[in-house]
This record gives sequence, structure tokens and C-alpha cells, in this order.
Amino acid sequence: QVQLVESGGGLVQAGGSLRLSCAASGRTFSSYTMAWFRRAPGSDREFVTAINWSGDSTSYSDSAKGRFTISRDNAKNTVHLQMNSLKPEDTAVYYCAARRSLLITIQARDNDYWGQGTQVTVSS
Repeated sequence: QVQLVESGGGLVQAGGSLRLSCAASGRTFSSYTMAWFRRAPGSDREFVTAINWSGDSTSYSDSAKGRFTISRDNAKNTVHLQMNSLKPEDTAVYYCAARRSLLITIQARDNDYWGQGTQVTVSS
């Protein structure tokens, strides 16, 4: 069992930055692929980015490319999402997800564990 706890959300002006963190419990964190998804009001959960177990392979949505960076620290059981040049359309609840696999997936249904989410609001 893995428990995920997100932090770092908040209110920021357009063009600003936020760094989200996800702390994971468990001793096998390094064997999980980690991902961030988001859900805007009235929308489905949307893939943002993912990172493999070693951190040397990542995937980004088109909206995240060039602005967001995912990273992980297996020694501290954490994954981070650095978000720069934020836009009002980035406003959403951001969720951390873990998958018991070495392969990255962009499908929400393929992830095994989820955090409670953290709200990110970008004002114009």
C-alpha cells in the first residue's frame, strides 16, 4: 500500500510559478512510476506529466511542455512538479499518482494509488 500526500498548491498570478510536492509512504517508492494529473472544474482528469522509476524518462502533455518539470528523489520518497509561466487555464486540482510498473502511462486508469489533490489557482 502506498499513501500519497500532495502539497504546494495555492493562488498565483498569471506568469508566476509554483512547486508541487508529493510525499509517498512505503519502502518500494523507487519501483513506482509517478505522475501528475489535474482536474479543472467541469472537466475530466487530465494527464500532466509522468516520470519513470529512475528519473531518466519523462513524459509531458502538450500544455505542460516547456513550462513544467517533473522530478523525483527516491531517497526522500518524493516527487515534485515545478510549474513556471502559469496560465489561468492551469487552474485545477492537481493529483499525484503512483503506478506499480516501470513503464510510464498517460492513462489515469492505469495508476494504482492517488493522493487527495492540491488546488492550484492562477489569476489573470
